[in-house]
Parts: sequence; C-alpha cells; structure tokens
Amino acid sequence: MMETVRFELLDGGIGLVTIDVPGSDENRLGNTLLRDLDRLVERIRSDDSICGAVLASAKKASFLASADAAETLAAVESADSAQQAAALARSISDVFRKLETCGKPVAAAIGGAALGGGLELCLACHFRIVADDTLARIGFPDVNVGLPPTAGGTQRLPRLIGVEKALPILLEGRLLTPQEALAAGIVDAVASAEELISAALAWVRRHERARQPWDERDFAIPGGAGAQAPHARRTFTAGTAFLKARDGENYPLAKMILSSVFEGTVVSIDVGLKIEAKYFGKVASHAVTRNLLRTGVVSRRRADSLEWRPAVAKGTPVGKLGVIGAGMMGAGIALAAASKGIDVRLMDRDRTTVEAALARLAGVLEREQAAGRVHSARAGEILARIKPFDEIAALSDVDLMIEAVYEDRKLKETILASAAAAMRKDALIASNTSTISITRIAEATRRRDGFIGIHFFSPVHRMPLVELISGRETSQSTLARAMDFVRQIGRTPIAVNDSPGFYTSRVFCSYIDEAMAMLAEGVRPSLIENAARIAGMPIGPLAVTDEVTLDLQQLVVRQAEEDDVPPQRRRQHARAVIDKMNELGRLGRKIGRGFYDYGQGGRALWTGIGDHFPVRNQQPHVAEVRDRLLYIQALESARCLEEGVLTNPIDADLGSVLGIGFPRWTGGTLSFIDTVGIRNFTDRLHQLAAAHGERFTPSLWFEERAVRGARFVRTVAEQAA
Repeated sequence: MMETVRFELLDGGIGLVTIDVPGSDENRLGNTLLRDLDRLVERIRSDDSICGAVLASAKKASFLASADAAETLAAVESADSAQQAAALARSISDVFRKLETCGKPVAAAIGGAALGGGLELCLACHFRIVADDTLARIGFPDVNVGLPPTAGGTQRLPRLIGVEKALPILLEGRLLTPQEALAAGIVDAVASAEELISAALAWVRRHERARQPWDERDFAIPGGAGAQAPHARRTFTAGTAFLKARDGENYPLAKMILSSVFEGTVVSIDVGLKIEAKYFGKVASHAVTRNLLRTGVVSRRRADSLEWRPAVAKGTPVGKLGVIGAGMMGAGIALAAASKGIDVRLMDRDRTTVEAALARLAGVLEREQAAGRVHSARAGEILARIKPFDEIAALSDVDLMIEAVYEDRKLKETILASAAAAMRKDALIASNTSTISITRIAEATRRRDGFIGIHFFSPVHRMPLVELISGRETSQSTLARAMDFVRQIGRTPIAVNDSPGFYTSRVFCSYIDEAMAMLAEGVRPSLIENAARIAGMPIGPLAVTDEVTLDLQQLVVRQAEEDDVPPQRRRQHARAVIDKMNELGRLGRKIGRGFYDYGQGGRALWTGIGDHFPVRNQQPHVAEVRDRLLYIQALESARCLEEGVLTNPIDADLGSVLGIGFPRWTGGTLSFIDTVGIRNFTDRLHQLAAAHGERFTPSLWFEERAVRGARFVRTVAEQAA
C-alpha cells in the first residue's frame, strides 16, 4: 500500500491511479509522492496485465502542484553546489521520463489545479484532459517566487505548442483556465467534472501503445527552434531586452529559462532535460532564489500562521470596528475590514468628509469589479457595511477602534481620550500613526495596556502588510488580539516595539533622507531615481516622496523635533530639502507638482530642480548611488534589531519587502546583509562612511557580529532545529 497514491486495476487492464497526499487539502509533489510515483511507473511498465493508466486526483481543487516551498528551500539550502541542486531536478525528471517512455498509454485526468511540477507530470502523459471547472487551472506559478520548471517544463511545453507560445507561459507565471489551456494546445480536451475520468479511460482503451511526438524520428518543434527559427529574433533577442528592462540584472530566473529553452530545444529531449536540470541547479543554488523563497513564501507563511503570536487565549473575532479619520488611510482601513464581513463605523470632522470618503471607496470597488477581482453584488454588500457616524457615543459597542487622523500628536491624544471614554473597557483601542510614540499617546487613553499601534500601508486595499507597534505597557494579550484582527482581514502582521519612526517608517525615511542628502550634494535627480530602480526599488525616492507628500514629511519632521526625538533620528539630511520644497509650494503629486510635474501625459522630473539644488559637474557612478540607497536601509534595520525595536529578524525582512518596497531579490534588509556577507557589508560601510558621513558607520555591536561572521536570518533547517 502506497502512502500517497491508490492503484486500482479496472476491466481491460487499465490502471486508475489516484493521487491523494494525506493530511492536506492539496496534492504536492514531495519526496514521498515522488517515491510512490517511481514505484508505480515501474509497475505500469513491467506488469503485462496493465495495458495503460489514467492519473487522477482525489482532491477536487488540486490535481498536483510542486513541492512545498519550505521543503524545496530546505533541499536547495542543503545542496553544496549547483551540481547537487541539478541532481534534485534530475531525480524528478527521470521518473517523468520513465512514465512517458513506458510504452503504454497514460492519460492525465486533470480535476483541479495542475501547477508547476504537477503540470510537468501532465506533460509527460500522452493525453491530457481537464475538467471544465472554475477550480481547474494550468500554469507555472513557481516562477513568481523564483523557481524555474524542475522536471521538463522548459523542454516538453515548447515541443508541444512551439517555443514562441510556450515562453510567455514559462516566464510570466500566469494561470490558464481550461479553455485557455485547450486553445493553447496544452491539453487535448475539456470535459465536465463528472465525465472527466470516464473520458480519459475511453482514450486509453482506444490506444494500445503510446509514444510522445518528440520521441518520433521525424519530429520538429512547431514554428522551429534555435537561432534559425523564423521567430528567433523577436523571441530571444527582443525577449531578453524586455526581461532586462523588467527585471534588471537582479533576477537570474528569466535569463536561465530562456537559455534552457534556447539550448534544449535544438537537441534531443534527453539532452534537453539534462540542460534544463543544469540551469535549474544554477537558479536553485543562487542566493536570490533562496531569498525569494525564504522571505516571500516560507517566512510570510509563518507570519500568516501567527507563529509568533503571544501564547494567550484566542478571543472573539472583531465584529464591529470604529474608524476615526476618513482620509485615504482611514477609508482604506474601513474598506479592508468591510471586505471581510466586519461592520464598520466611520467618522471624521463632518458628515461631508465621510460621504466623500464613501464615494472614493465606491470608485475603488468599481475598479476592482472592472479588473474581475470583486463581483458587483459583493461590492454593494461591502460598501453597505460602512456606516457614517457623528457622535463618539456610537463607539460604545465596537470591539476595536482605530484612530487614523493625520500626524499631529495633540489631535490624536484628544481623539483617543474621547474614544476611550466612550468604549467598552474590554475593547481594543489603536492608532494608525506611522511615526508618533505609541507609549506617549497611550497615556491619553488611560488604558495603556490595551492600546497598540496598528500601522497600515497605502493603498490599504493593495498592501498586504500591517505593522503592530507595542508601547512600553502594551500587554501581550493586546498584541495577540491585534494579530488576530490583522489575520481576520487577510493581512500579514509584523510586531515591533515603540521607537521614533517604529521600524518601517524609520527605514523608509532613511531611503528618502539619503536621496535628499544626495540632491543637496548636487547629484543629478535622474541618477538618483534610476539608481533606485536599477537596485530593484519599485519607485524612486523622489517620486515616492511626492506620493506621500512634502507637507506631510515636513509635519513628521517638526513633530519629531517637538517630541524631543534624538538628533540622530531627526532626519537632518532631509530637513533643508523638505523645507525648501514646502516654501516653493511643491507639495507632491496631490497638487500636480513636487519633485515631478504631473499632467495628462504622465509625470516628468521638474526641470527647475537644478535652480534650487544645483547639479555638480562630476557625478558619482550609478553603483555608488545604488549602494547608498540600499546600504543605509539595511544598516538602519540592523540598528532596529540592536536597539530592540525588532526582536525577530524575519519581521525586518517581511516589513521591508511587503511594506516599503525593499527589493524582493534581496529577501529583505537583513537578508541583504547576509547575501552580501556581513564582513563584506561592513567593509563597504566603512568606505561609505569615509566618503559620505558617519551615518554609515556601523556600531560596535555590528562590528562584533562581523568578526564572528554571524548571519541575521537563519536557514530553514536552522529554523526547524
């Protein structure tokens, strides 16, 4: 009896193979399933009583997907070389190759999703039929987290449908519906879920033997392959240029998929599979791939499962939420909660402001409908859950209240005091502040243990992260309940301790401030912006400052001074530039002018910047600018860990990638240090400090870690231990 598959020999000698990985709602191609498939293939090949087989799934939503990301990451982390990582791919590929060359017809009855390795198994079958079901999807989503096809995807798919049609599917990670897969030629037929297996069995009964087209002597790839193919110039040359523009030089995956297809499709399938395994080994052993998997999948999953939640009893979910402040953030929070079935009461200084916020939210939902992400009926239900209110007394029965007014401590304290007085004593009270001390404003509530910072990111309906900030007296129970709420609305929580700027704002401000320092030094604005994009930041520091607005930045800086924030945290490098832009009335995108000018044709850097921040004759190399922008953020993260603002390095990585757009390829700010190597990183800090100032000087704590060669983020195996 096999652990993950069931085999039933039906009349006529056809074997029905049912994949059913125990203990999970989906089938994944783990080590146990691969071992069982290998034994099964050998049985099908050698047993004369078996005339053919149909592969199916016991799970309605899942035919088969690739191995769990944690298992894959642990395997590639334990591989000492690209050759060892390639051997992992070959171990899967060899089983699939034995299946397609067994000499007997094998059909895949695809009920549910066939993804990554699951699709590769289907491609190794001689016939593919998929259920006409909304749960059925076909594709290679693993490329979105840095993993290329492992077991024949780059070889069989181009041979099946042609290189030109296959490459977008291999590179983009888009999932195809059954009808799209049929139109593309990836599957041979579509059937109802009820008739799926019977149709697959009927095909096997009609075929005594089966052989893949690419194993025939006269086989030619549709549309041609290699440099001589008619499409080669646009497919490979233009494709490489497009990928370079999209990904820069930071991600190895796309280039290696192109290389695998280009080299592998001009030779035999067996040689092509070896080429694919070689490139898989190179990608899987690459630090970028490990960073993407660890932070983007494994660490995020751990955070989403509330692995670091304080060990206190789980309370009741939030049923009613109060939000004070109907601006962009407050309205976004209301929408996020209402989308998950929570009744929301939204308040601002007057009813007109709230009505305007509701109108904006209606527009957001209309755009979500147009994109197919929200059904029209559901959009109406969501909006109906958000009710305006005028009196603080309306908060008397809410489970949680979040204050989301602009960054003015005295205003926040006034609102929080009134709200706390009106609320139940067991209800949570929170602030969405991004910079103001949680410990300090908690005093206004007279319930310091039940107060916490819940910091969302803009736009709230798109951003997956929520930063939870504990004040000095915030209880563990309050933190746990806040984490539960964040998961209730489908967001990823990180937990940090109170400090000027907390964690994400502090690191984000270091990014902006370094750009401001360079601007004041005479570095060309376009060089600053382009270096940031080359580094992998989603938006340049000048453009993002326009988005968050220069007047808000000025308010934050002045509030920090008023609150006696230590001088080294007061953003002295940005103050002069921010003040000058405010003086000039260039406040950012909201008024159409900031560092950029905004118009119907898009945005363009303001041509008058040089009149106020003269550009020097000699410009630094782009690598110098890139390093200043990345290293200062990573160093600031390390300082947060050193000072106890962070207690979990994984929160640093998740917060920087999901919250402030630190480049995904790095794995996050602390993983970036590990990737560079802490000793190399420290050497570079000293160079930057000598050239640009002591803000780059590492602390004694950091220097001691460098001497030990200590990593910040442990491997998956180390975490499991």
